[in-house]
Amino acid sequence: MKALYITSLQTFSGKTAVCLALGLRMQRDGYKVGYFKPLSTQQWEPIPGRAMDEDADFVRRTLKLEEPLGNLVGISFTPSLLRDVLCGCSTRDFVSEVQSAFRRASEGRDVVLLEGGASLREGISVGLNPWYVSEALDLPIMAVLRFRNEMGLVDDCISAQERLKGRIKGVLINAVPDSEMAFVLDIARPCLEERGIPVFGVLPRRDELQAISVGEIAQVLNAEFLALPEKSDVLIEYLMVGAMSAEQALPRMRRIPGSKAVITGGDRADIQLVALETATSCLVLTGHLRPQPEVLRRAEDMGVPVLLVRQHTMETVEAIERVFGKTRLGQKEKLERFEALVAEHFDFERLYQALGFDR
Repeated sequence: MKALYITSLQTFSGKTAVCLALGLRMQRDGYKVGYFKPLSTQQWEPIPGRAMDEDADFVRRTLKLEEPLGNLVGISFTPSLLRDVLCGCSTRDFVSEVQSAFRRASEGRDVVLLEGGASLREGISVGLNPWYVSEALDLPIMAVLRFRNEMGLVDDCISAQERLKGRIKGVLINAVPDSEMAFVLDIARPCLEERGIPVFGVLPRRDELQAISVGEIAQVLNAEFLALPEKSDVLIEYLMVGAMSAEQALPRMRRIPGSKAVITGGDRADIQLVALETATSCLVLTGHLRPQPEVLRRAEDMGVPVLLVRQHTMETVEAIERVFGKTRLGQKEKLERFEALVAEHFDFERLYQALGFDR
C-alpha cells in the first residue's frame, strides 16, 4: 500500500481539491484509492452534538468510498476536547488513535491520500501537526502552495523543505496568475529543482474556480430565498456593495467583467433596480428588510435569485469574504474544470515514480 500526505503552509491553498483530483485520476488508472484526514478542526455538526468533517464527507461522496465518514477522520478536535487537553483532563494518546484509524482506512487500498492541516503548525499543541503525523505514520509528503507573490513562493517552498525534514517529495504550486507564469516556470521552478525541491505541477489561477455558488452564500448567511431558489448553483465571481447613489453605482456595476452578487440594504430599491440592469447574477438584501414587489417581479423576469439576510451590509460582506476564494468544488462543473487543469499541468508519472508505483 502506498500513501501520500498532502499538506500546505496556509489556508485555502486547495488541499481538498487536490486530493479529489489526484484520487479521481488514480481511480481511472486502476488503483483502489482511500482517503484519510488525521486531524479535523472543522466545526460542522449536521447532527446536533456530532462533530463531522465537511471536506472529508465531500471527498467520500465524490470518490464513492464505502467507509462511514467517521472511519476517514483520525481525531475530530472540538472546542470541548481542546479544553480538556489544555486543562489536563484528557489523557488520550492521540498519536496511537490516529495510527489505528489510519490502518483501518488503509485496508484493501492500493493508495491512501491523507489531507493535512491548513498550516505546518496546526495540531502542534497535541502532537498532530504535519511533521509529527508524517513521522508517526512514515509518510511521504507533497506540499500544496498557493501563489502569493514571487519572493513568498520561493520562501514558502524552501520553508516547507526545511520544516518537513526530508519527508517532502515535492510541491504543487497552485493559483498562479497568468502574468506570473513565466517567472514560476522559467525562473522559480529551475531554482527550486536545483535545491532538491521537485515541482510536480504549476496550476494557473482561474477566477471561475474561486467563485462561490448562490447556494453556498445562502448557507453561509443563513439566508432566505425570496426568488428563484432553483438557481442555487449559479456561480458568483465578484462581490459589489451597493452603498452609494444609483447614479454612482451604475457605471461601477457595468465595469465588473464576470458574474457578480450585489449586496445592498433591503430598502434600497434604487440600487436593486440598477443592479438588475447590469447582468447581476444575485441580489443579497441585508437588514431583513423586504424589497418592493416590483424588485422581485423584475428579478424573476431577469432570472436573478434574491436572498434576504438578517445581518447588516458590512457583516454580510465579511461573512462571505471568509469563505470567498476557497476552492470549493461542490458543483460538478467546477470539479471538472479543476480536474482538467490538474490533468494538463501536473506530472502524474513523476509522482507515481516518487511513490514507488509499479507502472
